[in-house]
Amino acid sequence: MVTAFVVVFATALVFVAGLVVDGGRMLAEHRKLDNLADSAARAGAQAVDDDAVRDGVTDDLLDDDEAVTRACALLADAGHPCGGGTAVAVTGNAVTVTVAGSIDLLLLAGADQSVRGEGTACVAVGIATQTGGC
Repeated sequence: MVTAFVVVFATALVFVAGLVVDGGRMLAEHRKLDNLADSAARAGAQAVDDDAVRDGVTDDLLDDDEAVTRACALLADAGHPCGGGTAVAVTGNAVTVTVAGSIDLLLLAGADQSVRGEGTACVAVGIATQTGGC
């Protein structure tokens, strides 16, 4: 009777430990992808169109193609090239980056879990306090 209890308890303990390890790995990967998406969005938001600045435009300062190129270059250097689940979108003065990845689960051998990260960066225009989006 004691042996059966030990076997059941040990199995449950291993299962819970696997969930904790896989959950921690998923959180760490999510944080890593969020940081990468934030960095790529900031790189894209640095592609300010000089002609628009000289003309006094404040609504659409970004060179959209250059912003996407800069963000995709940073993502490619990090091993997450644009395409598939990884995307860059430019809207007005904001660059939004979505990065997709996955991790192999240790508890279920051969299974994997998809993880996504998202980041947005805005071009700051003038000295003002912004609340909310861009």
